[in-house]
Amino acid sequence: MSPAGKKLRSYDSAKIRTAVTAQFGHVARSAAELTPGQLERPSGLGDWTVAELAGHVAWIADSLAAGLARPPGAVPELRAAEWPFATASLAGKISEAARETLGGAPLPELFAGAALRLASALAEHPDGRVLDLWIGDMTLADFLVTRTVELVVHTDDLNRAVPGLDIPLERQALAACTRLLADALALKAPGGSVEVRIPPFAVVQCVQGPSHTRGTPPNVVETDPLTWLRLATGRTDWAGAVDGALVRASGERADLSALLPLMS
Repeated sequence: MSPAGKKLRSYDSAKIRTAVTAQFGHVARSAAELTPGQLERPSGLGDWTVAELAGHVAWIADSLAAGLARPPGAVPELRAAEWPFATASLAGKISEAARETLGGAPLPELFAGAALRLASALAEHPDGRVLDLWIGDMTLADFLVTRTVELVVHTDDLNRAVPGLDIPLERQALAACTRLLADALALKAPGGSVEVRIPPFAVVQCVQGPSHTRGTPPNVVETDPLTWLRLATGRTDWAGAVDGALVRASGERADLSALLPLMS
């Protein structure tokens, strides 16, 4: 749970709902146009094919609708920024549940059904609705922010697995994903000795040590949103990103390799 007294970021719920729906729609439209050869390509995520990865994205929306159809949870146990640390043990369970739920139906059919169920569920339930989840109860508002991470990260996975696919990244979804993962880093390594900048979406301070109050901080890490989400989810390693000039790190405390990835 979050440290005592730590104020966690709030999000504009209407914008998050729009971003989740829009990003899901981007993936759905592109998935419908994938050729058999593209669907058989490796996704880069374990032994998943591109077809299985795309099907998983459909399941992300379908499982949210299914969660809202269940009886509500009691008291929220997790906030959005705490969610990455609760997912580590669930990868196998999620993969199995996705395969059972989707059952090998054609992707256009999967996405169309999931889109309808998601839209209906979101229209029916308010932000404060508590979902009873494997990882712990969460409000719908907080859980929707975590869906931006799932959708944006897997959109990027699909784009890297299929050259030329170029599924758009919804700006608000990318912003929320970037901010949530930055806040998760600040929760994992609380402190004020390192400033992490991910323009134009997030700036957080982390890592115990001397804090700064004015001027340029002595330890600064700066990167772009896509590189950040790849680092935070284990798609890119720290050393490679620094060597490739995708990350600029200055100061003796600015090496974040021991803290990453935050989730994988």
